[in-house]
This record gives sequence, C-alpha cells and structure tokens, in this order.
Amino acid sequence: MNRTCPGRRRNRLSAIFFIQEEICLNQLLHTPEGVRDIYSDECERKLILENRLHRVFQSYGFHPIQTPTFEFFDIFGKEIGTTPSKDLYKFFDREGNTLVLRPDFTPSIARCASKYYMEDTTPIRFCYQGNTFINNSSYQGLLKETTQSGAELIGDGSVGADAEMIALTVQLLLKAGLKEFQISVGHVDFLKGLFEAADLGEDTEEEIRELLLNRNFYGVEDIISHCGLGDDLNYLFGLLKDVMLTREKITEAQERARDFPKICAALKRLEQLEDLLRVYGVDQYVFYEMAMVSGLNYYTGIIFSGYTFGSGEAVVKGGRYDRLLEYFGKSAPAIGFVIVIDQLMNALQRQNIRIPFENKTKWFVYSEKRRDEAIRDALVLRREGEHVEMMPVTDENTAESYRQRAGQFRIQDVIYYI
Repeated sequence: MNRTCPGRRRNRLSAIFFIQEEICLNQLLHTPEGVRDIYSDECERKLILENRLHRVFQSYGFHPIQTPTFEFFDIFGKEIGTTPSKDLYKFFDREGNTLVLRPDFTPSIARCASKYYMEDTTPIRFCYQGNTFINNSSYQGLLKETTQSGAELIGDGSVGADAEMIALTVQLLLKAGLKEFQISVGHVDFLKGLFEAADLGEDTEEEIRELLLNRNFYGVEDIISHCGLGDDLNYLFGLLKDVMLTREKITEAQERARDFPKICAALKRLEQLEDLLRVYGVDQYVFYEMAMVSGLNYYTGIIFSGYTFGSGEAVVKGGRYDRLLEYFGKSAPAIGFVIVIDQLMNALQRQNIRIPFENKTKWFVYSEKRRDEAIRDALVLRREGEHVEMMPVTDENTAESYRQRAGQFRIQDVIYYI
C-alpha cells in the first residue's frame, strides 16, 4: 500500500493553494480580452486630442450631447439596421427589460432628437464623445471597447449638408495632426441600383456584398461575367473595382446609367458633392469608390470612410441615414460620422506625429514640521492655475528618492519643505 507522508501532503496542498492564489491575482490585475487601460502620458495625450476635436466641432456650430451608455435593446434592433444582435453586450434590468451597451451612437442620437425635437424642422447639429461596445470575435483582434468622437446633422437632406460633413471630417483630421490621409466616398444607391437593374437574386447579391467587404473585386467580376448583362451594366459593375474614381469617369458613368434612374441619381449626387468640396478646398483629400459597403444597414445615401497610414481600420466612418429617425416617430433626413479615437491615436503614433504634452506639475516635498506651510503655499499656486502635488517625506519615500523619481515622471519642478 502506498502511503503519503502527512508533511508532504500539506506541502502539496500549500502549493495548490499558492497556484490558485496566483491565478486569482492574475485575474484581478488583468483586463478582459478586448479592453485596455489607458494611463499616464497616453491618457493625457488622448484627452488633448479629444479637446482639439471638440473645438473644431464647435467652430462648425455643433453642440454637445450626451446619451446613456446603455439603452433598451430595441434601439439597436435588427429592424433599425445597426449592429447584429450576436455582437451586442446584452443584460437585464430588475423589471426584466433587455438592455444593451451602446455599440453605435447614431441610433441613440436619433432617438434623442425624435424625443426632444419632434416638431422642430430647423437643422440640428450635435457632437459627442464617448465609448462604444461591440462583442467582436476574439479572432478579429479588435478592441471591444472604443472611444469615438462624432457629429450628426439632422434635418438637412441637401448635398450641401453632405459636403459640410466631409469638409468637417477633413478639418478634424488635419487638426489632429495628420498630413496624409484620404476620405473614400461612395453612395449606397449605386450598388442597390445595380442589383435592381441586374435582377441577380438575393443569394447572389449577398455573395457580391461579402466579396466587396473582403475587397475581392475579381470574385465579383467572375460572377458578373456569367450573368449575361448588357454592355452598360457590365461597364457600371466594372466601376466597383475602381477605388479612385475620377470626375470624368463619374460623368461618363452617368451617360451609361441613363436607363437606370437610381444609379444615375447617385452619380449625379456625387458630381454635385465634388463641386461643393472644391468650394470648401478639401477635394484633394476625397476619392470616390463605388464598391463601398457598410455593415450598418440604415445608410440611405452617401457613405464615407477615412484612411491613413498606420491604421489597419478606418479612422472615420459615416454616411447619410434619411429614414432612421422614422423608427422613432420623426421624419427628418440626417447625416453623421464618427472618428475612432483609438485608431487615430495608433495612426499618429506610427507616423511619429506626437501630440504636444508638457507636464506642468510641481511636487511639494514636505516634512511633518513644515506641512502647514507647504499646504498654504500649494493653495496659493492652485488658485493661480498651477498644478501641485503634495509629497510627504517618510521612511520609505525620502526627499532624495523624490528627487530621483521626479525625472522619471517628468515633473516640472520640485520644491522642498524639509
């Protein structure tokens, strides 16, 4: 019979408990997958960037709005065309209502505008900043919580509103510090018009959408080549692989689309948009791409995305949604966009574009006998707008250790009350 020494058994149990404690401690110290801590200089620079963007929004007459971090599930339901249910963070309140952490600001803003401005026909401009939550697959490697800063223009369905929002987007990216970027603009009715004219069937249409989302233009070309379409439709489908459509090609495409009103109207809108963007002086940043497809189904007109070096994802996403507010009882056209702050910060870092940040903090290092004097002096400086941190001298934190660490924390000045 094998017998285990009691002392050895105790040692083994102690080791097991130690390992369990280590696992519990790691769980306490680490964040869940898809979220991260932002601290120190990175957090300071992020706040500076957000303030920069907010000032640009204000210069265009946009007014701040804050909506709840969570809403009723129906605000982001399938009928509205927002984020798929499987990607939502859902939970219940005490009454059993299904609630959702917001994955997208636009439906919340639409609800809010419908509630408080139901009868108002004057264009409304909102800007906002906050976090959104999407339960992406772990294999995608994307953040599940992101910070967004955006704007919505409600009650103006004109091409002038389209141009204003794109011009605003350009100014925001320039103010952030980017020098090289592009805004890709498309129109959802171009692809819808192609599908209606070609009568391909739902399965084929969905296959083409998936191919476009994956930028597989040759796959689309292969499908269309077997559909027996006419020359004009083949030509128009061929424009899907052109990611930098010129004004001349848009004009030519209108001639080819004369028998397809929806396609023709979409192209005409882009032509008018181009004229206004030249007035704004931002046309050099804008390119036209008919293959643009959004994962949000509430878009009805132009859609656009902003891209730059150092970010694998778009730093800007937006478009027109003229029927979204109808779900909340208000009939009003609208257009909006968001800047994904996390993607923008990554791009700035990888392009070596630094957001200037100067730590203006002073350390008051004091002993107990001069504590009162240090407090009074700190109060005076704080009233004058200075940043003062009180640092007591202890056995563990000596005056000399503070002196050494001040450089590590880039403290502007250290004043001793010893």
